[in-house]
Amino acid sequence: MKSSFLLTTAASTALAQFCEHQWEGRFAGRRADDIHARQDVPPPPLEIQPLIVNGPSNNRIDLIFLGDGYTEDEKDKFFADAMALAMNVTDGQTFADVVPLMNFWAGFSPSAESGVGVGGNPLDTVYGLYRDGTELRGVYYDKPEVAHAACQSTEACDYPILLGNDPLYGGLGGTFTVVTASPVNGPAILRHELGHSIIDVGEEYEGGYAYFGVNSAESPESVPWKQWYTDPGSEPKIERTNMPIQAYPWTLLNTTQKWSQNFSSAGTYDTYLLQFSVSGMTASSDLRVEVDGADVGWEINTELGVDRYIYNMKIDSKLSPGEHELSFTLLNEEIQGTAQLCNLEVLEYGIAEEEFDFELTYHGLYPTFSDTNSTSYRPTNNLCAMRSIYSPQYCNACLEGLWLALLKPLSLIDSVTQTALPDGSTKASLDLLPLAQFREIPIPHQEAYTILWYGANNNVTLKRWTNHTSAVFAPGVTEFGVEVRFSSEQIRVDEEGVLVQRERYAVT
Repeated sequence: MKSSFLLTTAASTALAQFCEHQWEGRFAGRRADDIHARQDVPPPPLEIQPLIVNGPSNNRIDLIFLGDGYTEDEKDKFFADAMALAMNVTDGQTFADVVPLMNFWAGFSPSAESGVGVGGNPLDTVYGLYRDGTELRGVYYDKPEVAHAACQSTEACDYPILLGNDPLYGGLGGTFTVVTASPVNGPAILRHELGHSIIDVGEEYEGGYAYFGVNSAESPESVPWKQWYTDPGSEPKIERTNMPIQAYPWTLLNTTQKWSQNFSSAGTYDTYLLQFSVSGMTASSDLRVEVDGADVGWEINTELGVDRYIYNMKIDSKLSPGEHELSFTLLNEEIQGTAQLCNLEVLEYGIAEEEFDFELTYHGLYPTFSDTNSTSYRPTNNLCAMRSIYSPQYCNACLEGLWLALLKPLSLIDSVTQTALPDGSTKASLDLLPLAQFREIPIPHQEAYTILWYGANNNVTLKRWTNHTSAVFAPGVTEFGVEVRFSSEQIRVDEEGVLVQRERYAVT
């Protein structure tokens, strides 16, 4: 049932501009020009190794890491980086529940140069990955036709992932998901971008413009996740919040002058959140962050080193009515020229519980503010990886969408075998997708298969064999039918019927 290269060109065009990794939009222009050119380019030599394999490629969703900027001497490093990413997003988090539907592979092609290009200039690498400048955000590709050829040369490529040999933050969504080998940011960007590609949803964070899919509503009347409301008996309140400032400075900091920006508050909210990201820092003493001249107590994430990191600082006091100043002061001259302020925003919240529910798993109506300050709604506050990039999981609406998207092109039945018995009867046996009781690694969520068998009359079930993976048909029976239903507490609405499969087979 599965066809290769699942992401269509139309879908990828919409996805190309999703994330804050791609604010300049250069990728879309280059891709539109290049993607239809030179389609006769031969594929690069690919040495493919399995990372996590759960079944045949013709009935699994195949994700393959295609290495870029790894020289022949760095082949082992590439396979280790790819395995680390695959394990991070499947081992107990993110894709852990759906991983039986997926295979992960790694395809190595040697590059002449090591690393990722900067300043808009690709290195001599297989796919030509590069950054527009030196800032840690988008990583673009210069050779989409080579990536297409690589993907089309193997059956193990439904979702191609270009893995750049670079230890710092950067990525891209679209036809090709792009990630780097950053130990913390690589997995975070991968799960976020695959959410776009597989689930076909937009953003949940503020400041974007692509808000659509199962995790987005234009109004409280058009919510697609009502089945996941924490309090299903009543319509949830709209959580009271406000965004008085958001900016993407992408500016190098210096010790001679602080960077600051003023913003206004109505003074009618109870607490606020300061979110910002910086790169190039080496210690907590490198930077002072202040609101109205008061140090907010920023401390560096020591796991990151000089890599970019998004910090969330909850301030349990209200902003007074009127003007306020947010400032960033570099204190370490040695990192001047590399220390950078990337983005920032302030969110104000209403009174806890009464006006704003901070419970991580609460599903209701949370406002999201676009780049034009228009309002849409999302299911949770900061649970979902589509909003909080360091979250290891999706909200229930996205998780349900993930299940349905993965199951849609697959067959619940891996194979059917028939065996002739000595008395002339026929035994038919099913191999099903390894879910429910057939999982190798159990999960804490309830799920089940229902199996119904039919003889010549497709309206009469053979009750003796109900919920058995095999059935015996008497001599002379020329055909039989089977119906397989999968149910999971993680799936509450299946409008397209992907959880049911009905087949008839001739006795052979």
